[in-house]
Amino acid sequence: MDFPLLIFTDLDGTLLDHHSYSYNGAAKALQRLRQHSIPIILASSKTKAELQRLQTKLGLNEPFIAENGGAVFIPADYSMLATHTLEKLGDYYLRQFGRPYRYIREIFETLRAKYNIKGFGDMTVEEIMAVTGLASEEALLAGQRDFTEPFLFLSEPLLQGLKEDAADKGLKITRGGRFYHLMAARQDKGLAVKETLQLFQAGSPDKIVTVGLGDAENDFLMLKTVDIPVLIPKPDGSYENLELRGLRRPPYPGSKGWGAAIMAILDDFQQAVTQNIKCNDHAAKD
Repeated sequence: MDFPLLIFTDLDGTLLDHHSYSYNGAAKALQRLRQHSIPIILASSKTKAELQRLQTKLGLNEPFIAENGGAVFIPADYSMLATHTLEKLGDYYLRQFGRPYRYIREIFETLRAKYNIKGFGDMTVEEIMAVTGLASEEALLAGQRDFTEPFLFLSEPLLQGLKEDAADKGLKITRGGRFYHLMAARQDKGLAVKETLQLFQAGSPDKIVTVGLGDAENDFLMLKTVDIPVLIPKPDGSYENLELRGLRRPPYPGSKGWGAAIMAILDDFQQAVTQNIKCNDHAAKD
């Protein structure tokens, strides 16, 4: 890393535009991050399979956080981190925080009728396409869950009762940009971000400054964990009701807001580095 920066980012409604899933508005910022070898860690409710596909599309080969902090996946050939203490699974090392999907589904099925909810595990690929706007191949990947169950209420949400019943089983409910999610009680993006940072910090002589970007309730713990939190507005220009010290709120939704926020942060960092160099030069001359 040219700069000791680490970027953690949500996807839908943040790096990716809410309706089109485009990242065009962030293209220049992504290029600038690559020029400085700054890692971009995708932290999303998306599945491992979805994130693998997006990593390829974005030209990334970095660790990523799947399913709202269910696990951190690190490519086996990723040389920046020591992975000898982690579990190996195929082409990845991982640190898992979530409960297995079969358990999540078992509990979901006991709650489904009582609360009139429908999860991805109840949907065909065509139904997932309809509720997400994804193409068929992408919808198929979205259904390959490991740790969480996204779901919708089919009638008036009885959220408090559902949260209490989930808690009795060691689970919790969180809300993303489009769906509610049933997952392990201790699982969250904030914990996964902390663990990932520790892995990077162990190999860096400099203190790493962390940036987090998100747009929804399920991003709160990630934004609370990082040094520079960024809240992206929703397509209608409103913001999720989150309050954090130092929270940045770019004026644009989706990828355009993401790009603007990252460019501003890089400008600030570049200015600080330049000022530090000038101070050191003056000290040396004196």
